[in-house]
Amino acid sequence: MSNDTEEKSPYGAGFIAACIVVGAVLLCGLLILVTGSGSSGSATASAQQPPDPAPVARAENDPATPVSTVDRAQAGGCGLPAGDQAVPDRAPSVDSWEVSRRIVVPRSSAYGPRTTDTDGFRHCFAHSPTGALYAAYSAIAAIADQSKVVPTARKLMIPGAATDSLIQELTIQQTSTESSSIQPVGYRVVDAGPERVTVMLAFPVESVYMSATLTLVWYQGDWRIQPPAPGQAVGAPFAQHRDLADFVNWSGV
Repeated sequence: MSNDTEEKSPYGAGFIAACIVVGAVLLCGLLILVTGSGSSGSATASAQQPPDPAPVARAENDPATPVSTVDRAQAGGCGLPAGDQAVPDRAPSVDSWEVSRRIVVPRSSAYGPRTTDTDGFRHCFAHSPTGALYAAYSAIAAIADQSKVVPTARKLMIPGAATDSLIQELTIQQTSTESSSIQPVGYRVVDAGPERVTVMLAFPVESVYMSATLTLVWYQGDWRIQPPAPGQAVGAPFAQHRDLADFVNWSGV
């Protein structure tokens, strides 16, 4: 992590407050437990560096199916061409910025989303790093509405034991009827491959910025979020930043 992260104590009062705000958006009520007494050492380590590349998560009993570069160019999300496979190190062009569940998100005829469900869930993105980035912004909007967290998790996360555990935890918890309007304003691509893209998204929180990390996996023709291991937070590792120097500014607000 760059030197814009707070050096003295990444778990100061402002940082924890920011975690709580972002954590509410990212379905991570367990974050309070992670930052509590007895866990600060491991939590601090995870907050100060991006995650190591991990194996692509797939649904149980779903065998891996290699896709060649030529095939990827023809097999986009819900019929979208895969298009340019370069990592977006500059802000991608957009057709429009739209409000989805109180979050301003991008839309593109080239990258998606191509489909919006009746409940506002946006999906069908291009099979490319830029398509994954578009999907990440829409994922934040999807989980901003706490009244829809369980059906959203089912649509958004890769099926499997980790997602089942997350949904069980969300079902037990009292469902909130509130929505958050925390807005992603920048991104950093941490890792990108044909079937897996990890991005850090930056959010303004008080006078600083908070980042959360999402890993998206190409699953059954669209990008989905890789769920955390049971007991871990969606969006971790988190970090605090003084500015957006290490991010690509990308926002419709």
